[in-house]
Amino acid sequence: MFSAAAALCNSALEQGMRRPANARPASAASPTEGTLASAAASGDEPCSGVVATARSTRRGAIRILGGDNLGWLEALATDGVKVELAYLDPPFFTQRSFHRTARARDAVTGEVSRVVTLAFEDKWSSLEAYLAALEARVVRVRDLLTSDGSIVVHVDPTTSHYVKVMLDRVFGRECFASEIVWRYRRWPAKTPNFQRVHDVLLRYVRDAGEPPRFVQQYEPLAPSTRATWGDTKQLASFGRDGRRVRSTRTEVRSPGVPLGDVWEIGVIAPIAKERTGYPTQKPEALLRRLIEACTYPGDTVLDPYLGSGTTLAVAAALGRDGIGIDASEEALSVAAARLDGVAERLGLERR
Repeated sequence: MFSAAAALCNSALEQGMRRPANARPASAASPTEGTLASAAASGDEPCSGVVATARSTRRGAIRILGGDNLGWLEALATDGVKVELAYLDPPFFTQRSFHRTARARDAVTGEVSRVVTLAFEDKWSSLEAYLAALEARVVRVRDLLTSDGSIVVHVDPTTSHYVKVMLDRVFGRECFASEIVWRYRRWPAKTPNFQRVHDVLLRYVRDAGEPPRFVQQYEPLAPSTRATWGDTKQLASFGRDGRRVRSTRTEVRSPGVPLGDVWEIGVIAPIAKERTGYPTQKPEALLRRLIEACTYPGDTVLDPYLGSGTTLAVAAALGRDGIGIDASEEALSVAAARLDGVAERLGLERR
C-alpha cells in the first residue's frame, strides 16, 4: 500500500525510477508491461517517475506517472504510445488554492481529526498564460491519439468558449464532435444570477475523415412512451407522401433512447464510498459513460491531469488500459492508494 506521498517518492527513487529529461516510458507496443526506461537520478523535480502500476492479462495495465505532464506526454509520443481516448480535467482558472481534507478516527479516544493538505494551485498570471499552458498539452495529446481516437476536455462555462476556439485551432473545426453539458445539483449559492449547475465537456476526434470509435449509449424510455408502447421497439408506417401515419409495436425490446449531449449525473455524495476527499474529484458515473462510449475493451485511456484517479479506477473496472499523470504529491498519494483498492477488488497484480 502507498499511504503517503513520501512513500511514493521513496519507492520510485529506491527502484531507480526517477525520470530525467531524457528518460522515457516503455513502448506502447507492449502496454501491459508498465515499465520505465532505466536512468540515473538527475536534478529533476522530486517524485518524478512511475509511482504505481498494476497489470493483469485479463484486465490490462494501469500506470501512474509522477511529474510534469508536458514532459511525460512528449516522452510517451517519442516512444510511439497511442491512446484511444484522452480525458483532460485541467484546473478551471479559478485563481484559487485547492486543499484535500482527510478525516481519521483515533482508535483509542474515538475522536475524529481533520488534516488539510494542499492539493494543487490554480493561480495564473493571466488567462492567456492559462490557455497557452493548456494548448501546449493538448498539442502533445493530439499526437498520442489513434486516428479513430478522441479527446475530451472538461472545463466550466467561464473558460469553455476560449478553450473551444483553442481546440478548433489545434484539431481543426471539422474535428469538433460534441459539446456535452454535465448537469448536476448542489447547494444553491446566494447570487443575483441563475445558479451555475453544469460543466462543459468538449469532445474532438483525431481525424474527421475516419469513423471515430463510438459505442452508442442509451437512456431509459420516457414514462409516457412506456405507458403507450411498453418496452418494445415501435415500427413506423409512412404514407405515399412520406409522412408518418401510424406506429405499431414489435416484439423486439427497445434499448432505450439514444443518449443526448445533456447528462444529468449527481455529484459525489459526502458519504459515498468513492469519495477520497480530493478537491474537484469527478464521479465515477461520468467517466464510466465517457469510457464506455468512446473506447472498446482493451483500449488505452489517458488522463494527464490525474487528480484523485477516477479515470484510472473506472478504466480498470471496464477492462481498459490506463495512463495517468500528475505532479501533485497529494494526488499521486490518493490515486496510488485508490489503485491499491481497485487492484485488490479486481484481482490485478500490483507491480
